[in-house]
Amino acid sequence: MIWYRMVRVSAVAFTALLAACLPVAAQVAPSAGPGIPANPTRQGDTTGISKEAEIWLADLIKINTTNPPGNEQATAKYVAGVLEKEGITSEILEIAPGRSAVVARLRSAAMADPSKSLLLVAHMDVVAADKSRWTVDPFGAVIKDGYMYGRGTIDDKGMLAANLAAFIALKRANLHLTRDVIFLATADEENGGEANIKILIAKYWDKFAAGFSINEGGNVFMKNGKVMYVGVQASEKVAANIDVVARGTAGHASQPTKDNAVVHLATAVSKIGGYSAPVHLTSIVRRYFEGLAPLEDDEIGKWMRSLDTADRGEHAQKVLSGASPLWNAMLRDTIAPTMLTAGVANNVIPGEARANLNVRMLPGDTIETIVAELAKLVDDPQVKLEVKPNGGLAAPPSSLESDFYAVISKVASQEFAGAPVLPFQSTWATDSSQLRLHNVQAYGLVPFPLTDEDLKRMHGDDERIPLAAFDKGIDVLARIVAEFAVTR
Repeated sequence: MIWYRMVRVSAVAFTALLAACLPVAAQVAPSAGPGIPANPTRQGDTTGISKEAEIWLADLIKINTTNPPGNEQATAKYVAGVLEKEGITSEILEIAPGRSAVVARLRSAAMADPSKSLLLVAHMDVVAADKSRWTVDPFGAVIKDGYMYGRGTIDDKGMLAANLAAFIALKRANLHLTRDVIFLATADEENGGEANIKILIAKYWDKFAAGFSINEGGNVFMKNGKVMYVGVQASEKVAANIDVVARGTAGHASQPTKDNAVVHLATAVSKIGGYSAPVHLTSIVRRYFEGLAPLEDDEIGKWMRSLDTADRGEHAQKVLSGASPLWNAMLRDTIAPTMLTAGVANNVIPGEARANLNVRMLPGDTIETIVAELAKLVDDPQVKLEVKPNGGLAAPPSSLESDFYAVISKVASQEFAGAPVLPFQSTWATDSSQLRLHNVQAYGLVPFPLTDEDLKRMHGDDERIPLAAFDKGIDVLARIVAEFAVTR
């Protein structure tokens, strides 16, 4: 109880000072937006910094960092410029030509203690956008009907702008920190190539070594107009890619052959597309479904509670796998064919045809086991499976007993009207896996309340973020950071 009172005092001090440093007009309590609860106990607000962050987000979207090639250096310079205006010294870390990260630090003492430091992480690169399929310019930061549209609004420039806002808010409040707070914007997260976080750590770890971090990876899940639960990523699946290579005899298309590489590839891909790997329940997935069961309707909740039972577990797994692509992917390794390559001309039978399989493995499973299983399934001597280099590495899960996880859980539940906070194993990969391999207690939480419809647009067409959700997320993130890093 004493600890709780002291936390509340520090939070009040932080938000009161933050409000004091904003223009009077910016101190008017904001509308929470449809389905986004206001926090009636909040002292002061982050309205002013949120509106600034909307401008930063728009500017970030307009800098095209599609990966490949990435070209994150332009964004790194922009971010460094924003920090410089606040009197914050930053450093641009070159990783490869045209590809950089940017780091900045708010110090708690003359000598840093990496084991206590808090790292705010977001990446600057984005996936490609097919302009012909968008209703607006993917890099125009168009605002329409309360949403900002643009590639990266959710993944991950929204988080980048929110981290900037929380970091700058802490600097403006000028409070005594109990630990260093480090801002890091990374490159090459989407492609994992020559400028990824593994290489960044190898070259510059001393610049941002930390004991704790918050990054993308988890979400605030909205349903029927309210926050249903908050999923905090503490573990993630491991990404890898496999080439399916079919070889046959090249020749004139006027004389079809039985060893046509395209036909053999198509057959192999069809078999793989219908394959479902066995279920493997990790401890975090167990905790997730235990927490989610009371929130679902009686029928789905019943099967969530039956997942681990001897008599009904197998049927429960089938029900939940069919009910949600997310749940299906949390329960097992998944293999998705994503690219096909074959042929040089309409009238030539190619000697080779290729497909890419994007594999997402549960921690502890191996790519060798998956390749062996798929080879038996395909059962074709003309088809070979080749693992591509630079696959992900399994990392241990972050602790669900750490002080930082407790702060995230407490703040998120309070800010979202008592919504449950559940441990989450993401089906996607993030930079956090490499941090966990370096003993960082890394957690993922994109703090913006988003619906399934919003989340489906991530990596898809017309990616967008509700501005009310963006503003609310900045408020949540700023409070998480302050409660963990400000003197109690």
